[in-house]
Amino acid sequence: MTTRFWTIPNAISVARMAMIPFIVQAVLQGAWMTAFVLFAIAGISDGVDGLIARFFHQDSALGAYIDPLADKALTIAVFATLAIVGIVPVWLLVLVVARDIAILAGAGLMAARGKAGAIRPLPISKINTAVLTAMAAWLLAANAFEWSIPAVNYGLIALVVILIAVSAAAYSRLLIRSLGGREAGYAEQTDRLT
Repeated sequence: MTTRFWTIPNAISVARMAMIPFIVQAVLQGAWMTAFVLFAIAGISDGVDGLIARFFHQDSALGAYIDPLADKALTIAVFATLAIVGIVPVWLLVLVVARDIAILAGAGLMAARGKAGAIRPLPISKINTAVLTAMAAWLLAANAFEWSIPAVNYGLIALVVILIAVSAAAYSRLLIRSLGGREAGYAEQTDRLT
């Protein structure tokens, strides 16, 4: 793992974050094709930076934070903008944001109690992020290409809600077990659950 700040994957992650205002502006202006294309480029860049980091040994401590931060910022920004224009229900946005705030609060509590070593992303969290990204991409594409398939929209909303509930339960168990001094054995249970 490199200690360099500027690596190609980190630069790509920063560029992905820099695209967020343009995607938001495109959605607000109803330029759906522009928003979809920019979002697709951002999504592809997420895969590209990971490949470069692995194959060219450019993974870094900074990249471990900035890459998921870029993903989260992009997803939340797009969901918030879609809620503003009435495409996504506001309650779903609140649920998504509340989950992330709860996870951050739990991680902060664990760190404050000297349990920073127990803080780790769970597989369900990666699945949750992937589904949120897929939903955002679908909604942008549906508006860009004028598709109307309500069943897909409702199915994605239901899936997101279920994943948020499962994720909340998994992180709550991690927090309770870790603060209770029983980190050992929880990782195996979590892996079986997710």
